[in-house]
Amino acid sequence: MKAIISGGGSGGHIFPAIAIADKIKEKFPDADILFVGAEGKMEMEKIPKAGYTIVGLPIRGLQRKLTLKNLAFPFRLLLSLWRARGLMQKFKPDLVVGVGGYASGPMMRVATSARSKRRGVKTLLQEQNSYPGMTNKLLASRVDRICVAYPGMEKFFPHDKIQLTGNPVRSNMDNVVVSVDEARGHFDLESDKKTILVFGGSLGARTLNNAMKKGVERIREMPDVQWIWQAGKLYVDQYINCETALLPNVKFVEFIDRMDIAYKAADVAVSRAGALSISELALVGQATILIPSPNVAEDHQTKNATSLVDKEAALLVKDKDAEEKMIKTALHIFQDEKCLKKLQDNILKFRKPDAADHIVDEIIKLCK
Repeated sequence: MKAIISGGGSGGHIFPAIAIADKIKEKFPDADILFVGAEGKMEMEKIPKAGYTIVGLPIRGLQRKLTLKNLAFPFRLLLSLWRARGLMQKFKPDLVVGVGGYASGPMMRVATSARSKRRGVKTLLQEQNSYPGMTNKLLASRVDRICVAYPGMEKFFPHDKIQLTGNPVRSNMDNVVVSVDEARGHFDLESDKKTILVFGGSLGARTLNNAMKKGVERIREMPDVQWIWQAGKLYVDQYINCETALLPNVKFVEFIDRMDIAYKAADVAVSRAGALSISELALVGQATILIPSPNVAEDHQTKNATSLVDKEAALLVKDKDAEEKMIKTALHIFQDEKCLKKLQDNILKFRKPDAADHIVDEIIKLCK
């Protein structure tokens, strides 16, 4: 099997792509897999670290406001399409998988062309969110199969192409062999204290960071509760020397490589409502407070969060209320054991540990 996997821009696209590739290699050790992303974006670093080859295209997303950068978009798009055609002719894939984000657009457009279809190239989209991105919506009518993580996606995609598979997550998430004590020791935390994990994705989230900074007195007043605070690459320098980051019951970090260990260490997690984070939190049964980012297309994080909140599987704090309510809500969960247990039990109902297997099963059906 020769496969191209295209997409990126954020961990929410990149890590599912790696999980799909890993599962293909597990079932077909001789498979030849090439990744295609956007030049200068996160995938150009993360994919090689996972052991795969990646080619970058000069594509960029359209800015939501008028900017000079948008003037270059048509030229970048045309150049990306031209390079994508070259990759198709040189690599000659049997299959092209798109995992979303503007980085996947040119490659998937070429893969779904009449010429590619005559060559027998099969195409599959993987949509992580409950509200699909623009790239996947535009491509939906052209591809052979669409794997989704949420029910009800017939509103956006042709119903006969949809398979409900869940989101594939990093392979180490479901096989954590460390104990809670060892996990907390990994972060230099005390083993017998309640622990809250606050993370805003690999780049970080300003709202969550501001809430931690401004909540210094409440955190200081409760030394028996400890915090893992992941500030993110964009914000680490702004917060590393603030009072909260220096408290003895706060472990301040820029980035967490081993999220599986972080989840194991925590009793409660506070997170943005990205699709990958939600899938991982469901997999490990983590009691969770979701703070959807308002700065995403079509407010899809709120839609992701609502799907859990409606089933009492998570609590929601609005972004505008986070500075006032985030820490108070997290601490309140510890004072209500029924609430803690309900959140842990209900989020497990969203658990889909075999998502990558199901997606590769669909790939096998297509390629046959």
